[in-house]
Amino acid sequence: MARSGRVFIQNEYAGVIRETDDGYEFFYEKSYLEKNGSVAASLTLPLREQPYTSRYLFPFFDGMIPEGWLLGVVERNWKLDKNDRFGLMLASCRDCIGDVRIET
Repeated sequence: MARSGRVFIQNEYAGVIRETDDGYEFFYEKSYLEKNGSVAASLTLPLREQPYTSRYLFPFFDGMIPEGWLLGVVERNWKLDKNDRFGLMLASCRDCIGDVRIET
């Protein structure tokens, strides 16, 4: 079964990121798009109805993954492979600094 995460922006449910057979997909929920004052997750993922697709994890989401010693802590505590970028994102981005967080 493909893994996915619910994306929250400024504490509001905004969309879903998930693995697909071809890579990754991110989309904003229609209700979020219709809400007045909604903001995009990043400049590279502006608000739109069509899903974003990529063979590789979107750079914005990949950039949320910790680096250095903190990445080592995440790998050890959750027993994750450092090459499993999506798994690292799902495990470590529940309580991020900034406007965006991801929950499973």
